[in-house]
Amino acid sequence: MDIVIGTHRLLSKDVTFKDLGLLIIDEEQRFGVTHKERLKQMRTEVDVLTLTATPIPRTLYMSLTGIRDVSMIATAPDERLSVITHVGSYNERTARQAILRELDRDGQVFFVHNRVQSIGIIKRKLERLVPEARIGVAHGQMDEHELERAMTAFIEGGIDVLLCTSIIESGLDIPNANTLVVDRADRFGLAQLYQLRGRVGRGANRAYAYFFHEKTHRMTPEARERLDTIAEQTELGAGYGIAMRDLEMRGAGDVLGVRQHGQIAAVGFHLYTRLLSRAVKQIKTQTTVTPAGEVIVTDWDLGLTTVDLPIPATLPSDYIPDRDLRLRLYRRLAEIKEEKALNDIAAELADRFGPLPEPVENLLFQMRVKLLAQRASVEAVSHEDGQIVLRSRLWETEEGHAGLGSALDVRARISKGKVWLPRATDEAREGWKEQLISTLERLNRS
Repeated sequence: MDIVIGTHRLLSKDVTFKDLGLLIIDEEQRFGVTHKERLKQMRTEVDVLTLTATPIPRTLYMSLTGIRDVSMIATAPDERLSVITHVGSYNERTARQAILRELDRDGQVFFVHNRVQSIGIIKRKLERLVPEARIGVAHGQMDEHELERAMTAFIEGGIDVLLCTSIIESGLDIPNANTLVVDRADRFGLAQLYQLRGRVGRGANRAYAYFFHEKTHRMTPEARERLDTIAEQTELGAGYGIAMRDLEMRGAGDVLGVRQHGQIAAVGFHLYTRLLSRAVKQIKTQTTVTPAGEVIVTDWDLGLTTVDLPIPATLPSDYIPDRDLRLRLYRRLAEIKEEKALNDIAAELADRFGPLPEPVENLLFQMRVKLLAQRASVEAVSHEDGQIVLRSRLWETEEGHAGLGSALDVRARISKGKVWLPRATDEAREGWKEQLISTLERLNRS
């Protein structure tokens, strides 16, 4: 057997593959990370292709940062129209008008109520509200033959309103069903809401989606944000934008763990994305050694330079009391790419908050060291055994090593790929910072 098509049953331990090479996951948002990790364990070198209209935050984030590749199909099918979306508190008059309007044009309606225990009560309410409509029920706890009969009747036009749970979330393509009513929409996730809306408007007719929440129930801020997002993102192919919004709201989760979402607001989405992207580039950097002993580095991003010096470098809370403001300033510092911008922010800090305390001066000093180190192709500046150490793979070659002597102070010690500078001791505590800056400037000129 060359191709196996299956459900989660393929994850069972009694299912084995002789030579698994490609794994295709359709409707990826319905699979948990644990499921996907289990599939990958079957063979560590398996190629994985995931298909979805709304990628989960973790998967989307891995694509944005370069861990995975991503491609998008943004062209809608011919004659497809965007779905008119309404978000608001539940109103019987609005619900009745929506259903009757669909019936008047010989269409059908999905009415989603995601609680099996009370679905019978909702059916009786709908029968009183719209006595003209033929109403059927479908949910996952029904007998399979009964469920099949209900779905067959709906597809063949024997049912006008299908009262159902989120069982219809994906996989259904019924062009004649062009109105969707979702009860208690605030209890659904953002990707779920988008998938549900995708069940209508499958043909050439204009479709309508109504997402209702309880008038007397106080929504959480997160639920309000989800409903606002689904109301704003109504154009065709909005799944990517909705997935991005979901990522910003829920966070990216654990790239190497099993959580599919997490907290990202602490550092900001764009900064967090860039930091992880740099780390990925660093891992992907290729270093090869020729037979002659020459080291060749490819795909090296100089923005990966790290600085770790033995000094307190921070924005103290007693200097800038507002936590959110400190975070914004840290983000601005992380964005700096030239010394002029660094000098400008130093002047701004002094003007807004007063004379710079030592930890702030140290932080700005570290930023200046990083800028100089990047231009000098230095990968890392750190401290070891009372000395400052500069590292660069470019110095591992004989050529790079030989060119260092003229650029360094006589007290500096050179080893393969490293330069050791005398660190501040108790006898000579002052001056090491100036020596470090001077060394980096000479390396830039050499």
